[in-house]
Amino acid sequence: MKILAIESSCDETAAAIIEDGRHILSNIVDSQVETHALYGGVVPEIASRRHMEAVVRVIDLALREANMDASDVDAVAATCAPGLIGALLVGANFGKSLAYSLQKPFIPVHHIRGHIAANYLVFSELKPPFLTLVASGGHSLLVLVRDYTSFEILGGTRDDAAGEAFDKVARVLGVGYPGGPKIDTMARGGDASKYPLPHSKVKDAPLDFSFSGLKTAVINLAHNAEQKGETIDKPALAAAFCAAVVDTLVPRLELAIDQTGVRDVVCAGGVAANSWLRKALHEMAARRKIQLYLPPLHLCGDNAAMIGSQAYYEFQAGNLGTTLQNAFATAEISEKICQKIS
Repeated sequence: MKILAIESSCDETAAAIIEDGRHILSNIVDSQVETHALYGGVVPEIASRRHMEAVVRVIDLALREANMDASDVDAVAATCAPGLIGALLVGANFGKSLAYSLQKPFIPVHHIRGHIAANYLVFSELKPPFLTLVASGGHSLLVLVRDYTSFEILGGTRDDAAGEAFDKVARVLGVGYPGGPKIDTMARGGDASKYPLPHSKVKDAPLDFSFSGLKTAVINLAHNAEQKGETIDKPALAAAFCAAVVDTLVPRLELAIDQTGVRDVVCAGGVAANSWLRKALHEMAARRKIQLYLPPLHLCGDNAAMIGSQAYYEFQAGNLGTTLQNAFATAEISEKICQKIS
């Protein structure tokens, strides 16, 4: 089964052709990073307009790279939640219209389910059940994947997501947008012990995360130094921040492993590309003798291949959309968005 997938939840316009949920026939991503870097972050209205300009182009490129015509696809899928609502509507409405014109099924896909499914594209042996640490710009979750379309949230962030904290700290340190890769690069060689930062815990919710205190501590440290005329050791502060994020995420993942007894562990989302987190996860997996699955760097960020992969399993489960399918800025990973009512 060949699925044409569209992703437009934030600032990447992407299209891909995926076969049977596991094989990439094409994967095209048109990034808006340079545009939004001028403003220090994503501007929703600009993102929506850029999606409208790019969506036809990326679909044409995806079909051409796969040596296919639109009529050759068996279904059309698009991210319908969660994300920037204007951006989501571009991909969702174009996908619905294309599916209708081709008389093919339309498959609405949850963005975070797609991030998890990115691992299916590189690990043929990976099958549920498994435990997932989701760490992205908008989400930090611990999820038990019971089946390809059955998800249980074990823990989540009470405030900022990990990726959001990276972007805010990057702004304070003056390295610009996107913050994740720039902070990661800056932190290399930095002394993580030079600046003590808080490693948060949520009382009575041991699997939940909190990043607002960590973010505020970095902001206050930088502002106090500026007021005193002191120079911040930016590599050291970036390293301390990365270490604190890892110390927030990994111990909770280990606790979830203990509580569930699951021995297959997946990491997903843009923060899964962070070198500090990847190193800590490998060390944890070796120490605990569990099987760890990390997506390659090019599949950590937003892309349509991951949407096409998850779409295959949504199709198998009968989770199809209609011409009335809407897009939603928020939706839990456990929700069936094809049945969600606005």
